[in-house]
Amino acid sequence: MPIINRVADLADEIIAWRRDFHENPELLFDVHRTAGIVAEKLKAFGCDEVVTGIGKTGVVGVIRGKANGSGKVIGLRADMDALPIEEATDVAYKSKVPGKMHACGHDGHTSMLLGAAKYLAETRNFDGTAIMIFQPAEEGGGGGAEMVKDGLMERFGIQEVYGMHNMPGIPVGQFAIRPGPIAAAADRFTLTIEGKGGHAAQPHLSIDPILVASHVITALQSVVARSVDPLESAVVSVCTVKAGEAFNVIPHHATLLGTVRSLTPEVRDLSEERVRTIIENICAAFGAKATLEYHRGYPVTVNDAKKTEFMAQIARNIVGDAAVDTSVAPMMGAEDFSYMLEQRPGAYIFLGNGDTASCHHPAYDFNDSATPYGVTLWAKIIETGMPTR
Repeated sequence: MPIINRVADLADEIIAWRRDFHENPELLFDVHRTAGIVAEKLKAFGCDEVVTGIGKTGVVGVIRGKANGSGKVIGLRADMDALPIEEATDVAYKSKVPGKMHACGHDGHTSMLLGAAKYLAETRNFDGTAIMIFQPAEEGGGGGAEMVKDGLMERFGIQEVYGMHNMPGIPVGQFAIRPGPIAAAADRFTLTIEGKGGHAAQPHLSIDPILVASHVITALQSVVARSVDPLESAVVSVCTVKAGEAFNVIPHHATLLGTVRSLTPEVRDLSEERVRTIIENICAAFGAKATLEYHRGYPVTVNDAKKTEFMAQIARNIVGDAAVDTSVAPMMGAEDFSYMLEQRPGAYIFLGNGDTASCHHPAYDFNDSATPYGVTLWAKIIETGMPTR
């Protein structure tokens, strides 16, 4: 089962769509142009139903197979949004929008799923219903959660769901997947430390929030080093420190922003508890007041074992056993496809993007040569998962 011939024929057209999306990036839920083009194309392909406005600006296309006796319904998901980054490439299709670019390959994801939709609408060589899910706001907006809240699974009768993301560093023509956790939960916190401002020459009359912040930052590293089982995974990072404006003034406040990441609910709960306890007690020990805002973000992305093996086998059939890694290490980045996997069994796979800049880098670009592999995988998930009799 190599690249589907019809998919190979469509490759140039799909790449042209991708480059248009790349030139015109949109952020979060404000993907009106992208979503409009997606809906227009799905209708032109002859999808049986095209629904817009799911999860604010999401689009769903419904394609029914030649037969529908199985009653089976499979969802395929792609994300549409870009990032607030100034592009640093010199490609001819460079972003036309200052301060915005497709630095994570969602232009490629959207185009590959459109390509699969065109192929499946033409051939319909399956017994069941394929649901094409185009999601906004993966990059921090929780668009996956919004689509779920809007009844995505129930409205379209989705029984299982699959996602795919390009991965720089994995050669083109290869895939990587694993059962269980494949992407981390990502929580964030804002800590405001209220001390007592004063003159730098009289620290004994002040409560120095910078000193308190320094102790907090150091102690937070003990969460992973001394509280989390060394065989588990967690990350605690303080990424922003704001305090003071003058060389001779002890400020009244200091603000810390950070992130906490984990791969299991148990470690997630433990990490939050330890972060809260450390902050409260260190600030109290110095006589400072702590105000902590702790926000739970995307949950852990967990692949169903059976659906992972099914997806991996489709990939093996396309590129061969040696080109599919089924024990890739989970990433500590987060992915809001997790909300869909909380609702239905499914799996999330990495598609090789080759030796390119990393995702979220200003020099990143989706590798167009990966397109036929992604489109073929999507098509074969539908045809193999819902075979005609």
